[in-house]
Formats: sequence, structure tokens, C-alpha cells
Amino acid sequence: MPPSAALRAPLGDKPGLAPLTVTVLEPHLARDGRMPEVRYVGFEAGAVLTRVLGAGWRAPGQELEFRALDGFVSRIPVERFAQHRAWLVTARADGRAFEVDNHLQGERQVPLGPYYLVWDNRASKALQAEGGALWPYQVTTVRVGPSSMRALLPGDLAATYAGAADLARTHCLSCHRVRGYGGDKMPLDLDVVVKGYDAATWRRWLLEPAAVRPGTTMPALAEGMPAAERAAIAQRLYDYLRALPPGTPAR
Repeated sequence: MPPSAALRAPLGDKPGLAPLTVTVLEPHLARDGRMPEVRYVGFEAGAVLTRVLGAGWRAPGQELEFRALDGFVSRIPVERFAQHRAWLVTARADGRAFEVDNHLQGERQVPLGPYYLVWDNRASKALQAEGGALWPYQVTTVRVGPSSMRALLPGDLAATYAGAADLARTHCLSCHRVRGYGGDKMPLDLDVVVKGYDAATWRRWLLEPAAVRPGTTMPALAEGMPAAERAAIAQRLYDYLRALPPGTPAR
């Protein structure tokens, strides 16, 4: 089984993969807590992953790494694909440009191709509240490997901070890093950066980044969730990152 596979070639050329039209609530177009429906054309994600990685990708305890052109990295536990339907899409069904205005990051006409991972979130309040954290676009390669949680929870931290580390993986590590592990879009090591912030300043950065630094492209943390829950997540991330010991980067 190959550890990684490129997704540049047209998937429609592969036997057994038929294009589908799917409808999702587009989190990157969210305004005032509302997400419009968008219809895309693409392929069932599980079928694609089996085709390019082999059937072993579904083994429990692993995670998939989707890497994008801009350095964005999304690491998703394989168990999520058993819980929710997902597709790798390549075009809009209405013929409009395959791009999005990412309101949360203040970006317009962002290309989504070559591949964009979307989830069937129309009937799931949890997926809607999660927003676009695990909706990587401009995906070019996918890799399967062991879970990153061991790297994010050195020593005996798992007993106390496993939930917080999972929140960091979901909301932070697509762009940033923890102990050298994470994305390349804005490769700040959060376990180092957090040492320079008190809890109140940290929360403000995560909850209202544009108020702290006008013009930043950093999205506000989990905007689809209630304010109290967002503040609690920010505090959990702060406590977890402050608890991490210094060490050799995990990359």
C-alpha cells in the first residue's frame, strides 16, 4: 500500500469511479451563521481513497493527511469517514467557476481545485457548527499514516489533554504547528507562541483575530458555535499548549 498518492490526474479516468452531483451547506460562504446550499460534481471520497491508497486506509487508529497547494494541511481520523459521508469534488454543478469567497478569511475568488473535500452536513448540526475546519481545498496529495495524537501528547499528557489536543488538530494544525507538527500555510509553533500570551489576550486572538490585527486572514475560532463554547475551546487550547514540555520537534 503506498503511503501517499497524488490527486492531480482526473479521477474520472479511473475504472469504477463515477462522477456524482452532491449538495452541501458551504461553510466558507457562511454569513451571520447561515450557510447557502451549493451543488458540486465529484466522487465518493471512500471510493477514491481505496482506489489510490488501497483498502488498508480504513484500519482504525490511522489518519489521512490532505495537503493543499498553499501549504494547508488537514489531518482527519479515518473513523470520521465511517461516521459521515464525504466527497472529493472537482467542479460546481451550475457551471460557475470552481472557486469560493472565503468570508471568514477575507479572501475572494479562491480556487478550489484540483480537489476539494466536502462533507454531507445538511442534516448534521455538529458538522454545521464545526464550519470549514476539515474542508480542505486545492488538495493535491493524500497520505495515510499513524495518528498524530502520540506526537501531540508527549509523556503522560494524554490523560488530561487528549480532548484539547484533538481540538488543536481540528482547528489549528491545518495552518500552524505544535512541537513542529502541523501545516505549512502559517508555520508558527503554537506551543512556543503561547508562552508570550496571557489567557485573556490569547482568547481575544482566537475569537476576534481581525480586532487584534486588522487585515489578518486568520479566521475566528469555530464561528458556528455558541460564544460560551468558543471561549471554552480557546481556554482549553491555551491550557493544553502551556502544559506541553519543550522538546524536539515531532516532524
